[in-house]
Formats: sequence, C-alpha cells, structure tokens
Amino acid sequence: MELRQTLTKLGIALALGLLVGLQRERSESRVAGVRTFPLIALFGAVAALASPVLGTWFVAAGAVALAALLVVSNVAKFRIDREPDPGLTTEIAAMLMYAVGAYVVVGHTAAAVAVGGAVVLLLHLKQPLHHLVERMGERDVTAVMQFALITLIILPILPNRAYGPYAVLNPHKIWWMVVLIVGISLGGYVAYKLLGARAGALLGGVLGGLISSTATTVSYARRTSDGDARANGDDSAGDGGATKHKALHATAGLAAMVIVIASAVSFGRVLVEVAVVAPNQFREIGLPLGAMLAWMAVLAAAAYWSCRERDPGDLPAAGNPAELKPAVIFGVLYAIVILAVAFMKDRFGDIGLYPVAIISGLTDMDAITLSTANLAHEGRLDVRTTWRLILLAGLANTVFKGFAAISLGSAALRGRIMVLFGLALAGGGAIFFLWP
Repeated sequence: MELRQTLTKLGIALALGLLVGLQRERSESRVAGVRTFPLIALFGAVAALASPVLGTWFVAAGAVALAALLVVSNVAKFRIDREPDPGLTTEIAAMLMYAVGAYVVVGHTAAAVAVGGAVVLLLHLKQPLHHLVERMGERDVTAVMQFALITLIILPILPNRAYGPYAVLNPHKIWWMVVLIVGISLGGYVAYKLLGARAGALLGGVLGGLISSTATTVSYARRTSDGDARANGDDSAGDGGATKHKALHATAGLAAMVIVIASAVSFGRVLVEVAVVAPNQFREIGLPLGAMLAWMAVLAAAAYWSCRERDPGDLPAAGNPAELKPAVIFGVLYAIVILAVAFMKDRFGDIGLYPVAIISGLTDMDAITLSTANLAHEGRLDVRTTWRLILLAGLANTVFKGFAAISLGSAALRGRIMVLFGLALAGGGAIFFLWP
C-alpha cells in the first residue's frame, strides 16, 4: 500500500474516532471520550496495517486486549466511585470502532465510513429513540414485527423464478413489490403515530396520501356529511343556524384541501415506486408524471389558500399497514394485474393495456404502476406507453375518489370537489394527449 493511501486510511479512522469520541464526551461517558475513541480507531487501523507482516492473528489479539482494558477500566472505576453503571453502550461502541478502524484498511472505505456514521447517530439519538419506544403501543410493535415477517422471513424463502402463463408470476418479485408498498405505507403510519393529533392540514394531507388517499377521501367526506346532518337539525336556530352553516362551509373547504393534498401525494408516491422499480427509465417516465404532480400541487395550493380553517383536528385513525392479510391481498392483486397486462399485450398489443389500467386504477394505483414500470425496466414495454398507463390509472383513481367524496360528503364539499377534481382531470387529460 502506498504511503499516501495509508495516511488517508489512517486519517479516516482518526476522524471517525473523533466523531464518536466527541459524542461520548458530551454525554459524560466515564469509560472513553474524545481522546480515547480516536486512539481506539487508530489502534484498529494500525493492527490491520501490521497484519500482513505479523499475521492476521494480530488484529484478533488487539480486540482481545481492548476488551480486557475495558473490563479493567470498569472494575477500577467501580471500586473508586462505587456507582455501578450497568450500561454497555460505550464499551460496545469502543469495540465496534476498533473493528471499523481495521476495516478502513482492509475493506471498503465507504462502508466503514457508513458504519462509523451510523454509530454516531445511534449514540446521539439516545433520547429520541427511547422516547419513540416509550410512545409505541402494542399495535405499533406488532406493525414493526409484521413488517419484519414480511421482509426478513417471507421474502428470502420465496423462489426467484417465473411460473404460469407468459412467465410473469415470479413469487420473489411479486412479494418484493409487496414489501415496497408496505414499507411506504409504514413510513406514513410511523409519521402519523408521531405527529397524529398535532399535524396541521398540510401534513394531514401528506400523511393521508402516504397511507391511503382513498381512505382519507372517504373519512373526510363522511366528516362533512355528519356535520351537515347536525346543522340541518338546527335550522330553526336563526342566527345560530346561519353561523353553523358558515362553519360547515369552512369544514368542507378544509376537507377538500386535505383530500386534494392526499391525491397529489399519491402521484408523488407513484414516482417513488417508478424510481425504485425502473431507475434507468425514471427520467422518461417521471417527467410527465412529475408534470401531473406539479398540477395537483397547484390545485392543492389553491385549496389551501382558499380555506379559512387550517386545523383538521384529529386525523382519521390509521390502520396497521403491515398486517399480513392486506399484504397478501395486494400480492394477489398485483399478480392478477401483471397476468392481465401480459394477456392483453399478447392478444391486443399495447392498446389492450389501457382498459386494464383503468379498471385496476379505480381502487389502487400501486399494482398497475409497479407492473408496467417493471415491464419497462425489462424492455418489454415502451416507456411512452408506460407513463400513459400509469397516468390513466391515476386519473381513474381520481374519478373513483371524486365519486366517493360526492356521494358521501356534504353539499358544500361536492361543489369544491367537482371543481378541483374536474381541473385535475382536465390537466391530466392534457398531459395524456399533448405531451410530446
């Protein structure tokens, strides 16, 4: 190894040790601080540098020596202070930074830096992480464990080969799409649990779009309908009735705003899915879909500024997105969609895919988005057809949510939704037909 490369690796080990040592010093660790951790990381790096000459056993011997020093240090401090400190965080961090220092020399430098950065973050975020765990209920822990079941247990054991007609039913790939969708929804669920009742209207719409824009639409539409029914019972109250009707209009404006924001976020969610499944085709597919997202954002901004009330109150209760039954249902739906896409493409060409996009998009945009993006990634579907199918599914989903809001919501909400969703459909239609 050249001298310059050697000094660079030693400098990286020193810098990572300084970062961890700084954090431990500020937390008033009695075991190691801002000087000790850089020395530990350098110890590991020098041991790895010396191993070609002295033998690989030298690194292991260094780890054993460090562990012995940590034990002796803790025993000595206990005898002096008589204040037991049962935590092992600093000791484990010290051993890990020794290993990081050694890996900087013999392994991938970027990976070693990433591990060192993760150590610093975990140490620094002690209080927020403890606070998060304390706020988690049994249902939240269940959601995390079920996501682990879906991701770490079921996914690896599924066969990674194609079955069935048209060779499109790959269990591993199908379940990977389930993991992706559940992961996005779980992120929204975690944000909801952290911010829930304190979230404002803007954030409420964003969370609704991440979890389920359709469920958000139904919930807020029903809220306006319930308020409308209460106000109709107070029509004889004179000025009081008029005041309540004004409040209903404000509530309808708030509901329309949250619904449109959630619908806009659903297009952002689609872009994330395309970026994950078809990264090489993302630019061509993402530009028109990004234009639709921008148009929805304009409509959401208009609804936001026209709304008098900015507090949606408590957000609708979010269901556990990692439950096994909904995950299996989505997996089955996704399999049906990709099979239907393959069948229609084989029988009718690309033109036969548009009815599939409309039907599947009515209640769920994810399945058609993932299936068509995957076909584009494999070179089996033209990117121009791909984004048009995804956009068409999004417009069909917008129509479905519009009918849900109109049928379930108050009269004041109906007018707003007809205008806002009508403009959304007009913009989407223009992109569909006029995009180069």
